[in-house]
Amino acid sequence: MSLLFTPTSSLQLTEQGGKLPVRWTPPETIQHRKFTSSSDAWSYGVVMWEVMSYGERPYWDMSNQDVIKAIEEGYRLPAPMDCPAGLHQLMLDCWQRDRADRPKFHQIVSVLDKMIRNPSSLKTPVGTCARLISPLADPNTPDVATFHSVGDWLEGIKMERYKENFTGAGYSSFDSVARMTVEDVMSLGITLVGHQRKIMCSVQGMRAQTRPLQSAGVEV
Repeated sequence: MSLLFTPTSSLQLTEQGGKLPVRWTPPETIQHRKFTSSSDAWSYGVVMWEVMSYGERPYWDMSNQDVIKAIEEGYRLPAPMDCPAGLHQLMLDCWQRDRADRPKFHQIVSVLDKMIRNPSSLKTPVGTCARLISPLADPNTPDVATFHSVGDWLEGIKMERYKENFTGAGYSSFDSVARMTVEDVMSLGITLVGHQRKIMCSVQGMRAQTRPLQSAGVEV
């Protein structure tokens, strides 16, 4: 469940020799063997995810190479079921690609302390998908490139009833939708938890698909 009990199958032989626990390791460490407190923050985020998912294996049955590729393309682990929004956001902060953008450990402690002192902040779950949402692992994930508008996307995921909600709130581009959080979805008046999760699940997949397009200079 943690780095102390990393299965042998989760280790990756590096060009410099030695093995790394890929599922807990940030890109710069895999590529350049850079070990810093920031790389530790990335690993800590994965351990938090393990705890909140009750011991699920990070990235489930994906191969190490697919994990590396997915992370390079911008994929991040979705929130475990019933995970508080703030806690998953902290995980995502720990998984920032630029290690300078990741929180320091004293900041992580401060955030966790505030959550403990204000339990009400943990009452809004953000759990979206019980399994991996990545084009690499799920070929049935709708391809954002096949949609011409946000309305088309909503129809594609059978959530067309919320077209006016999205339009009225100004979500007219895939880039704006890909930045949505569960709080944003709730602010649109979408109160059914199942619908919140379905939309956020699709948003997670959209992020994994649009980031490679953006890095290639394609407008989305």
